[in-house]
Formats: sequence, structure tokens, C-alpha cells
Amino acid sequence: MNISFDLDSTLIPNGEEFETENRSSIARFLGIEEIRKGACELITELQSEGHNVHIYTTSFRTKRKIRRTLRYYGIKVDRIVNQTENQRELKARNINSSKFPPAYGLDIHVDDLTGVAIESERYHFKAIIVEPDDENWTEKIKREIQLISPRGLS
Repeated sequence: MNISFDLDSTLIPNGEEFETENRSSIARFLGIEEIRKGACELITELQSEGHNVHIYTTSFRTKRKIRRTLRYYGIKVDRIVNQTENQRELKARNINSSKFPPAYGLDIHVDDLTGVAIESERYHFKAIIVEPDDENWTEKIKREIQLISPRGLS
């Protein structure tokens, strides 16, 4: 399955809403952003189960900046869709939504916004909504993927 993750308040904090992985002072200096504690292990596990992992964000960060941050934590993703690409695609499809994962062949999208849950119902795509303060967020994602995916997680 193709599984995408949002960045802001899902994988990358907007403040101190969740614990983050350690990063060096050099990484801070180089602009490497913090990442949610547990994200590396979750993504590695999903990939080891044969899932493809992507980033789908409405952030205007460059793909290069996103990829550099993820690489620092040992995360390699298959594709990054940022807001520049997203706006272009949604406009071409005449879709009035913040996100539309099927446009990129994405089967499940993980996000923190309840608005994305509403859009998922309206536009018939699968979304898993995780609260920034949910300490069991990785377990929730794995549980919901097991329900959605014919392959699930072992």
C-alpha cells in the first residue's frame, strides 16, 4: 500500500505538542527540523512490511529541505508532495479540498486535522487522524492499517 504522512503537527511539531527524537546542535544549525518520537521506527516497520511511504503536506517547504530532514533521521520516502505541487494538481482536477491523496496513487493518508477526515468522507479516500498529544499514535496507525490493508502488519 501507498501510505502518506502529513508533516506539521503529525511528524514535525509546531511547538512542543509531542516528544521528538534527539538531534545534534549541528543539525539544528543546518536547519534540520525535529521529528516526532517513534516516527523513524514506524516508517521503517511499514516499509519492512512492504508498504511504500510518502510525504503529503500543504507546507511550502521545498522537497529538498524535507528530504534532508528525513534523511538525517534515517528515513527514506518514495515521494514528497508539497503545497506547490498539491495546488497545481487540485486546480487541474477542479477539486476544492486541502488534500486529495488519490491524485497521487496514495491509499491511506495520516494527518492530524479533523478537516482532512471530513474531506476523506466527501472525496472517498482513506485517512487516519492522529492527535498531536496522542502518545500511542504509532499503535493507532498500525491498528488502522491492519483494518484497511489486505496485507496489514505482521
